[in-house]
Amino acid sequence: MKVLVTGGAGYIGSVTTKHLIDAGHEVVIFDSMELGHKEAIDPRASLIVGDLRNYDDILGAMQKVQPDAVMHFAAYALVGESSENPGKYFRNNDVGGVNLADAMQACGVKRIVFSSTCATYGQPEKMPILETTPQCPTNPYGQSKFIYEQMLRWYQKIHGFRPVFLRYFNACGAEGGLGEDHAIETHIIPNVLKVPLGKSPEVKIFGDDYNTPDGSCVRDYIHVSDLARAHVLALTADYSGPLNLGTGVGFSVFEIVEAARKVTGHPIPAVVSPRRAGDPDMLVADPSEAKRVLGWEAEYKNPEDIIRTAWEWHQAHPNGYAE
Repeated sequence: MKVLVTGGAGYIGSVTTKHLIDAGHEVVIFDSMELGHKEAIDPRASLIVGDLRNYDDILGAMQKVQPDAVMHFAAYALVGESSENPGKYFRNNDVGGVNLADAMQACGVKRIVFSSTCATYGQPEKMPILETTPQCPTNPYGQSKFIYEQMLRWYQKIHGFRPVFLRYFNACGAEGGLGEDHAIETHIIPNVLKVPLGKSPEVKIFGDDYNTPDGSCVRDYIHVSDLARAHVLALTADYSGPLNLGTGVGFSVFEIVEAARKVTGHPIPAVVSPRRAGDPDMLVADPSEAKRVLGWEAEYKNPEDIIRTAWEWHQAHPNGYAE
């Protein structure tokens, strides 16, 4: 298939692009390059630079490429920032998303695999989280993704779209020469690894009074390679609707820090800081539906194995893609 990948120069988009091409698909990346990295773009893919907030940009790209399907990764994704500047998130993630959907409709493209998030669930009362768990976001980032899921359901009902919503949990790890390099880094694993890299004297733990066994947030950490495999499978699956992507097991922030100490051999001092706005206590997936529909399950389930791949990448790229 010919696939237009929005945000293909970003973290998850770049790894998925590699998996798509390895599987025999043709990929054209549409990316504003505001947050993406040219070094992360697979040389076998084509690149169109454009902004989803500009309808003419995405319509022109859609008309030129005439893809069979779209994979949509392009979004702002910082929970804390969204709580401070919600308009930025709704303009980019939702207005840009409408432009994408309208361009697809104009060109007769019906299949879209949407990079959604467990943040659409908010703080569920029960764990693990099912696809049928009520969605009640606790921050504008999660709300923006929830809104776009609802938009695509209407495009499905009215225009015959076939969307898949991949609600994944905490993306992490690295694959080969592709890893995490964000201008503002909020993810725990790369921030922990800044300490043994000599980039930071300590790692901050944002809150130790959550309703969890050790007081720190518990998350389901899913390796980026596992996410990419799921996207490729979802592309051709005879299925439309939501799928949770996770391991089904949660680990606390303190447990991640301890795993990083074992992998790196560094003491990694940790200090407790105030909570971040909008962070739920615990988010753990029930991935059984993805296994049933796609035949998929996570291969990386041990935090040390996940961290080891990230550690190898960050050692080779201590300043990110800048090197």
